[in-house]
Amino acid sequence: MTIKRVALITPPYHSGVVESAGTWLNVGFVYIAGSLRAAGYEVDYYDAMSLWHKWPEIQARIEAFKPDVVATTSFTASVVKALELCDLAKQINPDVVTVLGNVHAAFCFDEVLKGSHEVLDYIVRGEGEVTLVELLNCLNEGGDPATVDGLAFWRNDAVVVTPKAAYIHDLDGLPTAWDLVEWPIYTYRAKNNARLAIISTSRGCKSQCSFCSQQLFWAQSWRARSAEHVVDEIEMLSRIYGVQVAMLSDELPTYDRQRWEKILDLMIERQVPVKLLMETRVDDIIRDADIMWKYRKAGVDHIYVGVEAGSQETLDLFKKDTEVAQSKQAIDLINNADIVSETSFVLGMPDDTPESIAKTIELAKHYNPDMAFFLAIAPWPYAELYPQLEEFVFTKDYSKYNLVEPVIKPRNMTMEELERELGKASQKFFMHKFQNLYQLSPWKQEFMISVLDILINHSYLAGQMKAAMREGKQMPEEVKALMRAVKGHAGGQMDHHPAVAPIP
Repeated sequence: MTIKRVALITPPYHSGVVESAGTWLNVGFVYIAGSLRAAGYEVDYYDAMSLWHKWPEIQARIEAFKPDVVATTSFTASVVKALELCDLAKQINPDVVTVLGNVHAAFCFDEVLKGSHEVLDYIVRGEGEVTLVELLNCLNEGGDPATVDGLAFWRNDAVVVTPKAAYIHDLDGLPTAWDLVEWPIYTYRAKNNARLAIISTSRGCKSQCSFCSQQLFWAQSWRARSAEHVVDEIEMLSRIYGVQVAMLSDELPTYDRQRWEKILDLMIERQVPVKLLMETRVDDIIRDADIMWKYRKAGVDHIYVGVEAGSQETLDLFKKDTEVAQSKQAIDLINNADIVSETSFVLGMPDDTPESIAKTIELAKHYNPDMAFFLAIAPWPYAELYPQLEEFVFTKDYSKYNLVEPVIKPRNMTMEELERELGKASQKFFMHKFQNLYQLSPWKQEFMISVLDILINHSYLAGQMKAAMREGKQMPEEVKALMRAVKGHAGGQMDHHPAVAPIP
């Protein structure tokens, strides 16, 4: 078999979370497609998830492109759909090579291959740009995949695992395939459907959070692109593809202050007309108190910091390496710079009760971020925290591990009570925010009205928000009028993107 054509396909998984604010491209595929093309392969970048395509449409796309390889990706919640995609590819062409990557397969390769080796040929356990190319070259040469680092596969009724592949350190040198991206579908609702890119300025995470996958996937390493290379790319995306908003996919873009400040300085100096969305750590924001004005001037519009918990005991359990008081300080710094502040709180731990959740809501109000989301703890089966939570796991249906549907049963709550309290938490927080809408700067007021539209008409929280509107007797009359206008703006259903993907 000669491999020439590779289809990179996202699995059609939806939970109502990431789709709420906009449509997000898979930046990992941009890099992998670039590396594959540089090695001489023909690539179809097919974001079936963002296109809201169903199986008949996905089948038609595969049949039209006739790939020799179908490679897909999955976090834990999407792994079931990813394996269904591999099954579909094999039904269309039993000889097609199927490959799965990303964090879930990287750690749960044994479980995945034992259950799905008939439809899944190879798992890439780390970065795909080098490993996938080496695998395909090896197959074309008639070699043994066991000689390729970074793989897991099924052979002779057992799982074969090759040595871990080395991390890629020259990130500036990686080729990209931005021209394959179907740009019209990628938009950011909170800014009037502005064209949205996802970019990566660094890879890795030096944190040790016990509930998270990233510090495990990157083995607490961190590598970065140069400031000049990053800003060159943002300028190019604006000039050639009309990008207006870019989200940084990094876990820790600010880790190296000198490099990060250089990025900000270049954005300011070149007057790059792109707004930035990002996340970082609480302590990096505190460290950067003296340059928060640069964040704002460079176009940073929105910063997420992970508070995660309201008690020091839980923060210590999560190994956040921060103190409760620091969270308030960081959010104040973001707010004072007139940047949108966002955070999240992890709920549904074994000792949670309605009373402890109520205290977390009040703490969230005290912290005063512009947006706060209350997430159900998802015990990734490979996370450090998992052994402490395993006895409370209510379901092993990975499709529910999406931070919205509870999968842990607290000792003193039913699952129904927990679901209800999670919904009420968001409802109470956002109603508090909208009662105080006019304390915000004019541009933030406008932004928050867009957020209200998203919450009511596009989000998994739509039901709770509409209920809150019915009960919103304490709202200022002006806010009630705005809410009524927003409610009438759309039909209240999650909208599927109508775009039709072209066949390469």
